[in-house]
Amino acid sequence: MPSYYIHTFGCQANKSDSERIAGDYAARGYTRARSWKTADEVVINTCAVRERAEHRARHFAHTLVEYFIANKKKKPKLILTGCMTHHGEKHLYEMMPMIDEILPINEVGFNLAAVRKDKKHAWVPVSAGCNSFCTFCIVPYARGREQSRPLEDILGEVRSLADQGYTEITLLGQNVNSWGLEKVGIGFRKLLLRKDAPFTRDDLPSNQSQYLSIHNVPPFVTLLREVSTINGITKISFMTSNPWDFYDELITELATNPKLDPYIHLPVQSGSDTVLYRMNRGYTKENYLGLVKKLRDAVPNVTIGTDIIVGFPGETDEEFADTVDLAKKADWKIAYVAMYSPRPGTAAWRIYPDDVPHIVKKKRWEFLDKLINKDNLAVRPKLAK
Repeated sequence: MPSYYIHTFGCQANKSDSERIAGDYAARGYTRARSWKTADEVVINTCAVRERAEHRARHFAHTLVEYFIANKKKKPKLILTGCMTHHGEKHLYEMMPMIDEILPINEVGFNLAAVRKDKKHAWVPVSAGCNSFCTFCIVPYARGREQSRPLEDILGEVRSLADQGYTEITLLGQNVNSWGLEKVGIGFRKLLLRKDAPFTRDDLPSNQSQYLSIHNVPPFVTLLREVSTINGITKISFMTSNPWDFYDELITELATNPKLDPYIHLPVQSGSDTVLYRMNRGYTKENYLGLVKKLRDAVPNVTIGTDIIVGFPGETDEEFADTVDLAKKADWKIAYVAMYSPRPGTAAWRIYPDDVPHIVKKKRWEFLDKLINKDNLAVRPKLAK
């Protein structure tokens, strides 16, 4: 039988996609190789959120080719997918000529039966893509328009997992709390997706304007309640949440539903209102702290983690100090701190010069990493692998 190997970079969404790619291979009679050195086909599932992530994928591809040349062996078919596909086929083949095939990440659908290594916990995607154009983010360009998965499809997968003995699931979405609320036919998206279109920060729509208004119960809360009724599932997590759509009804559900995981990943990106505006994040430092207080008042055992970008274009010492102040007040138990790198095609790449020196970015990264992560090693939550 032919064999395959998948090398995954990036976030939980990529890990989930890799499980579904593995499901497609299994359906076609392939077996999983233990190593890329013995596989007939190798899939590189890439991340493009940071420049360093792209470098890692390119380095892996070069290492693979060099190994087969040095050992005088036939190179496996090399397939590239994931968020780097936003570069387009022409540029990718020029950048990585050793690639044999490019699989657009949008073609990794929900209908593929995932092949999972973990037999207790499962990633379950509820949506794909994103309708929010944070100025630094490549996801809308790499994964396209946000699409919610039908309720019955999600419930059917979770029921199947429960029948197989799974007890824990994590619902995944780039903006998971907006499940069921995405708009279609957003005109401004066409402008943003045109790489030659001129615009300024003041032209950008708010995050909230990209989604439908809520009537009665937010759809995501309804989804959580439906999933909670499935026998055998004892723990339900979800990520990633955005501050602008963390509704009061969701906080109440966290406080009253014993199946919901009290760990909440709540990316802030910056503690400076002016930086948050340049990022088009749709909230202020005060808004974020207010949400954290609501969560802790309602769910005393809640644990909160976050994402932060340091060195965003124009970030001054005073603006960074605002982020440090927020870190002390928010008391996160884990933070994924990243140094800003411009992503070609994003709004920030087109509007702002990358003017914070690398040495300054690194110092700010080191300071926050020590403040939040190293001082919390004994109490930081154990996230699902």
